[in-house]
Amino acid sequence: MPRAHDDNWDLASSVGATATMVAAGRAMATNDPRGLISDPFAAPLVRAVGLDFFTKMMDGELDFSAIENATPVRMQAMVDGMAVRTRYFDDYFRDAVAGGVRQVVILASGLDSRAYRLDWPASTVVYEIDQPQVIEFKTTTLADIGAQPTAVRRAIPIDLRADWPTALRAAGFDPTAPSAWLAEGLLIYLPPEAQDRLFDNITSLSAPGSTIATEFVPGIIDFDADKVREMSNSFRDHGVDIDMASLVYAGERNHVVDYLSGKGWDVGGVTRTELFEQHGIDIPPPENDDPLGEIIFISGRLAGAGSTAAG
Repeated sequence: MPRAHDDNWDLASSVGATATMVAAGRAMATNDPRGLISDPFAAPLVRAVGLDFFTKMMDGELDFSAIENATPVRMQAMVDGMAVRTRYFDDYFRDAVAGGVRQVVILASGLDSRAYRLDWPASTVVYEIDQPQVIEFKTTTLADIGAQPTAVRRAIPIDLRADWPTALRAAGFDPTAPSAWLAEGLLIYLPPEAQDRLFDNITSLSAPGSTIATEFVPGIIDFDADKVREMSNSFRDHGVDIDMASLVYAGERNHVVDYLSGKGWDVGGVTRTELFEQHGIDIPPPENDDPLGEIIFISGRLAGAGSTAAG
């Protein structure tokens, strides 16, 4: 069903199910012998959600020949894309804390386990913001398997459509200290004006030396809803409530690089294809192109801090 201004979800439905799909991709990338990423918590989180399709996908038990548009080549391209995306943002955080940042904010954190799996310097605080049921699920699931955060983790159960800046400050966030922001896999689920408002809020909370990372999805502008709906039907046929065509907000929106630059950020970008090349991964053939287009991964620093963009 179409998005609404007050809709909500768990990790087995709607936008939440996309977070589970992403975690399944991270689990598969973790098992890849190339070792681009390591996320030991992705698989147990996906299993706890309980969607049989994603569990079988992780375990290599899916018969792709019975699933429309889910060829082995396309699925490997999905896993490879998740591997380079995760590695890019992992490296972004490593660079940020190496530069002295000790406040991290992960927006719409979903099943992101970086607070548990990255090697954070002492005194680093990781703030995670997401819907209350998502925060509760992840916190409880990881506690049940004995996982411990490797930083001070402060989970903030609030929808990004609410007054999350006030909730963030109430949780101890210091806007006068540098911070590292991440908005990963988020922007296409925001209306254009909400994307701008998100960056406005981030900028107003950022001290000199702060960093930011996100991505821009050019294909969202001339989004082919019919093609995407056809691809997502295969998931729905197997019990996964994902209709990507109804979850995203298509149409014109500001380019992330241009908008952030106008707000005083010194940012740069790298395409997914370039990341494939950097890591020696085969580029998928044209027939397996992502309908969302050539994703651009973006990172940089607030201007005036004496540093250049990380991209």
